[in-house]
Amino acid sequence: MLPKLLLLCILVSSFIFTTHSYNKKCLRHQEILLLQLKDELIFYSSLSTNLVRWNESSECCKWYGVECDASGYVVSLQLDGEGIYGGIGDSSSLFKFNYLQKLNLAYNDLNDPIPKGIGNLTYLTHLNLSNAGFVGQVPSEILSLTRLASLDISDIYGNHPSLEQQNLEMIVQNLSELRELYLDGVNITSSDERRKWSHNISPYLPNLTVLSMEFCYLNGSLPKSFWHLHSLSILRLDYNNLSTLSVHDLFTNFPSLAILSLVDCQLKGSIPSSFANLTKLIHVDLGQNFLSGTLYPTLFKGLSNLTFLNLRQNSFFGNIPHSLFALPSLLVLDLTYNQFNGTFRLDTLRSLANLTTLGLSHNSLSVDVGDVNSSSYGSLQLKVLDLASCNLSNFPDFIKKSDLEQLDLSGNRIAGEIPSWIWGTQLEFLNLSSNLLTDIQKPYHIPPSLIFLYLSYNQLRGELHLPIPAESNLNSLDLANNKLSGSIPTSLLNATRLFSLDFSINNLSGSIPPGLLENINVFDVAQNNINGSIPDIISMDCMLTYLELSHNNLEGKIPKSLERCRSLDFMNVRNNNINDTFPCMLLSTLSFLALRFNRFHGELTCQESWSGLRVLDISSNNFGGRLESINFSTRGAMMLNNLTGTYVSQVDITMKGIDLELLHIRKDIAIIDFSHNNFHGEIPNAIGDLNLLFHLNLSHNALYGSIPKSFGQLKVLESLDLSANQLTGQIPMELGELTFIGVLNLSYNKLVGMIPNGRQIQTFPVESFEGNPGLCGLPLNIRCSPTGDNDNGLSPRGHEEKKEIEWEYVSAALGYVVGVGIIVWLLIFCRRFREKYFGKIEEVVEDIFIARDMRRRRARMVARNRARRQ
Repeated sequence: MLPKLLLLCILVSSFIFTTHSYNKKCLRHQEILLLQLKDELIFYSSLSTNLVRWNESSECCKWYGVECDASGYVVSLQLDGEGIYGGIGDSSSLFKFNYLQKLNLAYNDLNDPIPKGIGNLTYLTHLNLSNAGFVGQVPSEILSLTRLASLDISDIYGNHPSLEQQNLEMIVQNLSELRELYLDGVNITSSDERRKWSHNISPYLPNLTVLSMEFCYLNGSLPKSFWHLHSLSILRLDYNNLSTLSVHDLFTNFPSLAILSLVDCQLKGSIPSSFANLTKLIHVDLGQNFLSGTLYPTLFKGLSNLTFLNLRQNSFFGNIPHSLFALPSLLVLDLTYNQFNGTFRLDTLRSLANLTTLGLSHNSLSVDVGDVNSSSYGSLQLKVLDLASCNLSNFPDFIKKSDLEQLDLSGNRIAGEIPSWIWGTQLEFLNLSSNLLTDIQKPYHIPPSLIFLYLSYNQLRGELHLPIPAESNLNSLDLANNKLSGSIPTSLLNATRLFSLDFSINNLSGSIPPGLLENINVFDVAQNNINGSIPDIISMDCMLTYLELSHNNLEGKIPKSLERCRSLDFMNVRNNNINDTFPCMLLSTLSFLALRFNRFHGELTCQESWSGLRVLDISSNNFGGRLESINFSTRGAMMLNNLTGTYVSQVDITMKGIDLELLHIRKDIAIIDFSHNNFHGEIPNAIGDLNLLFHLNLSHNALYGSIPKSFGQLKVLESLDLSANQLTGQIPMELGELTFIGVLNLSYNKLVGMIPNGRQIQTFPVESFEGNPGLCGLPLNIRCSPTGDNDNGLSPRGHEEKKEIEWEYVSAALGYVVGVGIIVWLLIFCRRFREKYFGKIEEVVEDIFIARDMRRRRARMVARNRARRQ
């Protein structure tokens, strides 16, 4: 018996060995197809980790990203993140792998429609085309993949596949085996489909375990059938309009939920007690909604698996429950931007040994640092600490032992020095702005890892020293609104990745270091004492978009090399000593240009297009020439049908002689200020076509002629200043019809006539019209003549008209006298005329008496009738 059993074991082992050896053998035609596919695909070898290693030196089933079945057929291709670009043709070798079950092309740059050849892969069970760059209509061939259990065609990075002919209902009907459906960012073109999305999914996919439809513009109510998807373990519907969704039902009907993400879905209501029943929850993200109420301690009991909880930007109030700090697995807790109140003791963190992220900023909390030293907190794993606006007056001591990556303590009352230990070794983000800090403890070392540093709105003083290492990753540096002195550190040249630099409102002096503007995008040193000239050393690959140099002592000219900055959108050099002509070479890119209070001169005879310019302030310079020579008709960005340019955060304008700072100017308004220059000529009618004009100031020039009637088209105009010119004629009636105008100044011109009637124009003060002796009407205390002209200060033409009117009166009087004289002469010397004249008079008198008698009789009859009725 034993020899037979031994023989059987040998045979079985031999069979297993033979089969195992056979399984490792790659079929030759499969290998050929793989090599053909590699040759067909265009990819960046520097990004590829799989394709670039495919060769004939080993079995194809062992190649990276390739998996075969027991017979040697390729059943899985993982080609995600391989740098593939240029598309995949319908006849590609990819669609000849007849037994392929899993295909992953995610995170490539194909920039082409999904190939129709995909329909040949009828054995597919898992298809991942997410963020692969596919565009256009999802092909109908995808409906033939009836074995699919997982489908991912999501794309949230700009290239959005669309569901038009193959709508959502058609897909779920044909692909009834689906368990995982990812459609994030897919363009569902039908508004009806977006409204009935849940009605279409739930009846056909009752066993769905994963549903992800972020950024799909979904809306509408959810049917009862949707609450029957009890197998759902992952539900992501971020950035849709689910305002009608019942939060109570949500936490009641999905007992298997492990991941729930509903960011910015306009959810309302409070979190019900049934939330505690979802014991499988691992990840919950309900940020940026309208949820409110208190968080009861019982809500979190039993959620021992919860690792991620985000409730930021809602309206929760009350105390933060202690039960949150009894969740042993919690890694991320974000409660920022709510209305939590009371006192929160930081030593509570000792119970969360695994916590890596804590956000409590922007509530009504008072965080108590306590007297506990850093050693009392044990071995915290904290990497992100967000305690902005938490009424802190000291730095939390436990930070000394925490190697933080992100720290936000802005908007508190922390005074004194910034401790040298704050910088750590892995710090990437540090925000200490809006405190009472006066100095930085020395010596200090800015770690190479630091990317964002914000120390603005403090009381830092003394010379600015920034020991930035050569290998620095610094991207954004903000030291605005302090009392720093000294020069701009040349060590900033080490920060080759610097994107944004803000030193505004300090006491810095010296010049701008050459080369500093080479790679930077945002540069702001406004309101300092910077001198010298703007560096004229700017390379062809200039990345500058925002240049703010106002209120300094800069001299020289605008550098010609700024023309190389093809992305330059904002430039403000107001209040300096720059002596130059108008920088025409920058017009093709700028949307904001301010040259106010310098020594610019010459005429504006630019040939370049002004089409992108929205804000132009060249006031208080020595510009001249005729205003008509400027082609205002090319200001496309100032017209309603050409909304271009970027958002402007600050604009300084002059209204009624007072400098005003306007914050947060929208991109759909425009500003022109040419005041205090030497322009002459008439005001062009074309300005009336700039129907986005918000502020127009042409005051203190030498303009003449009339105010254009086309100004009546400026329907959003809120400020108009034409004062101190030589304008003549009447104020156009169209100006009185403007309803948004809040500031008007037409003083000190030569305007005449009546101020137009209108809803607002007559409500302005007298000062808006003074210095125009020929004006009359409200609000001036000067009455207009019946013809609308005033007696005082009329133009010569007005005097002629007045004389003509007086001669007409004289002529009428003379005619009356002559007529009466003739009648008297005839009565005296002509008997026949006298008899007829007096006879006619007798007839008239007799008729009068007869009429009187008839009225009396009628009155008596009426009186008798009334008496009878009584």
